[in-house]
Amino acid sequence: MRKNDYVIIMAGGIGSRFWPMSRSTYPKQFHDILGIGKTLIRMTFDRFDNFIPHENIFVVTNQAYRDLLMEQIPEIPESNILLEPVGRNTAPCIAYACAKIHKIAPKATIFVAASDHLITNETGFKKLASLAMEVASKNPFIITLGIKPTRPDTGYGYIQYLEDEDHGGYFPVKLFTEKPELEVAKSFLASGDFLWNSGMFIFSVDTILKEFKEHLPDMYDQFMEISEFYYTDQEADKIQDVYTRSRNISIDYGIMEKAGKEGNVYVIPSSFGWSDLGTWGSMYEHMEKDYLGNAVQGNAILYQSSNNVIKVRDKNKLVVLDGLDGYIVVDTGDVLMICLKEDEQMIKEFVADVRSSQSGKFV
Repeated sequence: MRKNDYVIIMAGGIGSRFWPMSRSTYPKQFHDILGIGKTLIRMTFDRFDNFIPHENIFVVTNQAYRDLLMEQIPEIPESNILLEPVGRNTAPCIAYACAKIHKIAPKATIFVAASDHLITNETGFKKLASLAMEVASKNPFIITLGIKPTRPDTGYGYIQYLEDEDHGGYFPVKLFTEKPELEVAKSFLASGDFLWNSGMFIFSVDTILKEFKEHLPDMYDQFMEISEFYYTDQEADKIQDVYTRSRNISIDYGIMEKAGKEGNVYVIPSSFGWSDLGTWGSMYEHMEKDYLGNAVQGNAILYQSSNNVIKVRDKNKLVVLDGLDGYIVVDTGDVLMICLKEDEQMIKEFVADVRSSQSGKFV
């Protein structure tokens, strides 16, 4: 372990596509989504705790989730929990954490990861993460881990890279592109030089702060101007003020796309069983299934039913289903949702309608 290696885990999202299980008061990263005895954020913390000192792991989350986080990861120092008063996307989140880490470790190398991703090959991940941190510690580059695509998925952003310019396992990024239409995704897959954007970024703290200063100077100034208040009783008040004024912008749009055009971003093609677990459908892929393709968590009896996702929270409730094929059935006690898997993109619309018609009670 290198003392200057740090991790930022972003854990402020609501995960609305996992409604009704994921709620604004208890989002998906704090749930045991896969029914394996560990929540997603616990799995993420443990993944890094394998090779990064836990005192070097920082978590950025919403103020409302402080107690949840401390309950699930009690060993994390309280000063490493960065509380956002309001969500402002990933750029302010990363700027805040990097500015705070810079105060105590100006030579830090930082790995930024989401709190709700699944990685099944932990050994493979550790190997490539270590390579990325080694490269970033010695070069003024931003490194990202790009996932080798297995299908033309329209739910991910893509990274095009120069595959003939191997610098020792990492390659220059040519282009970041947003979620494509299906035919475009098929062409990306066929070309062989596109990777899924995993949202994992690695850089030295000095490199990323220089990028903020160049491309998001207002944000750089806002978080660096309050540096003297980090690790003090006044930090929360200062952050409240900064977030009131801060822009809502992603790190991809605010920094990565611009830095990529300047030749400062490199990608490591990766294959370690990654999924962003963004939807019930992606969760279904990683659940145990019966011989008819049903993935069941909870007490359920199925007749003439196949290819369903069934999740029942109450162990004292029995669900009986007959004649369903390709459905998502989620019972949380106060909400029952039944939706075709192929229509799961409608869940965000369900959430919006429930919020407006039920005074926010069930979201």
